[in-house]
Amino acid sequence: MARKPRVWFPSAVYHITKRGNRRSALFYDKQDRLTYLSMFEEARTFFPCILHSYCLMTNHIHLQLETIEHHPQHIMKMLNSRYAVYFNRRHSYEGHLFQGRYRAELILSTDYFLKVSKYIHLNPVEANIVKSPEIYDWSSYNAYISSQDNPHISTSRTLSYFPEPATEKYRAYVEGKNTLIH
Repeated sequence: MARKPRVWFPSAVYHITKRGNRRSALFYDKQDRLTYLSMFEEARTFFPCILHSYCLMTNHIHLQLETIEHHPQHIMKMLNSRYAVYFNRRHSYEGHLFQGRYRAELILSTDYFLKVSKYIHLNPVEANIVKSPEIYDWSSYNAYISSQDNPHISTSRTLSYFPEPATEKYRAYVEGKNTLIH
């Protein structure tokens, strides 16, 4: 039976997830994570897109990705295939790194857009890795709540939904202290 084609149109936004094969690790250390982010940037030079948020967990990834002119399949194919080759070479492995096809949920509303951003940033907290999302080094959260620069993401759309001071309001939204958005 053929796979159901994914819905795509220019400027479509997705919550993309990808898991390690049999839930095995995708990242062993800082170098693996930095390489993944570097490879994302390389893929973006071929297939421009906007990354609104991300979280690199040990055995899976979350990307909140907005397309521009290319279907996300092109971005994900380049990124995942290159990263799998790198990972297998570096760690002397063979075979599949990723489990099946990447998952891409289309985001069609502002409410869902913000819920996905919150979910992604709280993922390490929910997994009991950290007590607070700003402690986790491998997500885009700190770019939202501090002056820390993160060249991989754009915070402007997400923060535009919050009244000033938007960074404080976003933090309150994510950390459950306030759900007021504009």
